[in-house]
Amino acid sequence: MIVERSMHPSWLSNAYVLAGEAGGAAVFVDSGAPLEPLLAVVEEQRLTPTHLLVTHGHADHVAGNDELVERFGLEVTSGGVETDGLRVEVHKTPGHSDDGVSFVVADACFTGDTLFRDSVGGGPGGELRHSVMDVLMTLPHDTRVYPGHTDETTISREWEENPFVRYWRGVDPEDGRPCRAVGEEATLLVWSPDYDGKGKALVRFADGNEAILGASRLEL
Repeated sequence: MIVERSMHPSWLSNAYVLAGEAGGAAVFVDSGAPLEPLLAVVEEQRLTPTHLLVTHGHADHVAGNDELVERFGLEVTSGGVETDGLRVEVHKTPGHSDDGVSFVVADACFTGDTLFRDSVGGGPGGELRHSVMDVLMTLPHDTRVYPGHTDETTISREWEENPFVRYWRGVDPEDGRPCRAVGEEATLLVWSPDYDGKGKALVRFADGNEAILGASRLEL
């Protein structure tokens, strides 16, 4: 399978083009990165793009949608696709966004902003936990993960090393330090580096609700 990635220099968001083989049909996954590297692969590999798959509707993932649709007349979808040489399955993975989905193609999964290398997306803790643990972590462990930001990984690596996954598995204890999150008293459960070089935290508020937040929204 052909998979080519482009990454935005500021947003660090990824866009992908994938195809079963040279000369066949292709699909794009998200569009919030420079399109030129992907268009070059389309030309070099003589691909015929048919669809634009959208993991979620945030601006840093859909910025190039109009350009791709205008150029190729693509069908834009967050659903499954079956086209020449490609079968795309869709899994609902809300949490970072209500419309979040992940796409599975053969031994690859495009996770949008649900799962990253060593981290997860921000949002309500319960929904994200379900999407990560009950959906993505049930995929075969050799599945390659192509996230919405920065570097690829595998389900196996994240199962063993991702601090959020390890906590949800019961392998690692909660951090336990008191903190303030979005101005409220909370308890820090998990802290991890994030794809942007800053940090991501899972916190529990006094009412028992949990959330995953970026470092800028947390005071320790």
